[in-house]
Amino acid sequence: MDEGHGESDTLTLEIDGWEGPLDLLLALARTQKVDLKQISILELVEQYLSYIEGAHALKLELAADYLVMAAWLAYLKSALLLPRDPEVEPSPEELALRLQLRLERLNAMREAGARLMARDRLGRDVFPRGAPEGLRTVREVQWQAEIYDLIAAYGRVSARTRPVMHVVRQRPVMTLETAIARVSAMLGEQIDWATIETFLPDGADPGYRKSALASSFLAALELARQGKVELRQKTAFAPLYLKGRA
Repeated sequence: MDEGHGESDTLTLEIDGWEGPLDLLLALARTQKVDLKQISILELVEQYLSYIEGAHALKLELAADYLVMAAWLAYLKSALLLPRDPEVEPSPEELALRLQLRLERLNAMREAGARLMARDRLGRDVFPRGAPEGLRTVREVQWQAEIYDLIAAYGRVSARTRPVMHVVRQRPVMTLETAIARVSAMLGEQIDWATIETFLPDGADPGYRKSALASSFLAALELARQGKVELRQKTAFAPLYLKGRA
């Protein structure tokens, strides 16, 4: 529909593509060719009211929402032109600011929708692969080691594979037979009770003395079993006394 007041004021409107009066206001605001934050509310109201009057003149069937918006814009225009009443809330400036913010939000939504619809669509611009394959994992090992780590690893591997030889060092020991003969001979000389340490050889090295003590203890048990010696010990770990039996 064209409404013309002159060759330079020709306005072309497509009402079939609009969804409400707010969309019509956004289209009229864009004709001012300025930023939405700097639009003239009065000029916008005049354009909308002029469109509604031209539509009535052409006897077009307008929706009720368009007429309600026209009435509200007429009220806003009169409030902006007349002196402000301090008792009326909200103020006309605040109402105009709210309208401006709604137009900015609608414009942002339309731009976002246009960018969304301009993206590639599956089945129209891009197509999936007919036989998709699974993802393959490729692992690459990167070793980070210093010279000390290499030497330590070589030492551990070499210790596992090297043959182990255990050599028992020879040391002097007193056999059980020698201990039985020694204790039996010394019991003939001892009349009273004597500790087991009395039957150990004098001047022996500590290693041989330990072996002689163990063998003498076993010899005392064997002689006590044979009834040749008596044993006495007051408490556990107390000194062990020996005495020959008549």
